[in-house]
Amino acid sequence: MINKLVEKIKKTGAPIVVGLDPMLNYIPQHVLDKAYAEYGETLEGAAEAVWQFNKEIVDKTYDLIPAVKPQIAMYEQFGIPGLMAFKKTVDYCKSKDLVIIGDVKRGDIGSTSAAYATAHLGKIKVGSKEYTPFGEDFATVNPYLGSDGVNPFVDVCKEEKKGLFILVKTSNPSSGEFQDRIIDGRPLYEWVGEKVAEWGADCMGDEYSYIGAVVGATYPEMGKVLREIMPKSYILVPGYGAQGGQGKDLVHFFNEDGLGAIVNSSRGIIAAYKQEAYAKFGPENFGDASRAAVEAMVADISGALAAAK
Repeated sequence: MINKLVEKIKKTGAPIVVGLDPMLNYIPQHVLDKAYAEYGETLEGAAEAVWQFNKEIVDKTYDLIPAVKPQIAMYEQFGIPGLMAFKKTVDYCKSKDLVIIGDVKRGDIGSTSAAYATAHLGKIKVGSKEYTPFGEDFATVNPYLGSDGVNPFVDVCKEEKKGLFILVKTSNPSSGEFQDRIIDGRPLYEWVGEKVAEWGADCMGDEYSYIGAVVGATYPEMGKVLREIMPKSYILVPGYGAQGGQGKDLVHFFNEDGLGAIVNSSRGIIAAYKQEAYAKFGPENFGDASRAAVEAMVADISGALAAAK
C-alpha cells in the first residue's frame, strides 16, 4: 500500500491527507437539520449528519488528494451508529480510490494487538467465510508497549500489504513530558525513531517502507533529526494549519526527492467554511470551501519545497 500512496502523491502533486475528524459543531445546520428530520435528535441522526458531511467533502476534494485520515474517536463518540458511519466513510473513500489512513492509535500486546490489527487492516474468518471488518490501508499505532505491541500489526501488514504510522513525536504541547525525556544521552523520540527504522527495514516497498512514523509539524527541528534517522520511513505530519504548522516549517520532513512525508490537515479543511478566508462560500457550499482550502494547502507546501531546493 505504501507504493500506491507514493504513486498517488506523485500523480496529484499533493503530499497531503485530509483528516476526516467531524465534530457536530463543524457540520452546517442544514446538514444537521436534514439528518435530524429523518432520524431524530439521536445517535443515528448524528451519525447520518457525519456521513453526509464527509461524503460532500470527499466528493469535492477526492480528485486533488491522495489520501484521507478518519479519526475513529470522532465516530466512536456516537456509539454503534458512529462506527457504522466510520465504515461507510472508509468504503466510500475506497470507491474513490483514495488511500485510507485509519487514525486509531491502537497498541496493546499479544492477542489483543493482533485483534486490533485484524479489525483495521486484516481479515477475520467466521466459519467458512472471511470478512474485512473496517478495511483501512494504514493504521496509526502507539509503540509504548514495545515490540510486543507492534509486531502483530507488522505481521498483518506483511500479509495484507498494508501499512502503519507509528507515533514517534506527536504535535500536542505536552508531548515532551515523556517523548523528550533523555534516555542514555538522547531523547526518547529518537530511540523510538530508530526502532521504527528497524521494523521498517523488514517491510520495504519499492522506495519506502510499509512502516512509517507520526511526527508533528509543530516540531520542525526534531523532524529534521528524525528524517535522518528514518530515511526510508514515510512521515505522517499532523499539526498543519489549525495547530500552527506552515509549509515553510515542513521542508525538513521531506527527502531530497520531494517525497517521504504526507501532511495532515483536519479542521483547517473540513471546517474551512468557518474561516474568514473562505467565508464567501457560506455553510451551503462548505464542500467548495474545503476544496479551496486543499488547493491553498497544496500551493503552500509545494511553494515551500520549491524554495528549499
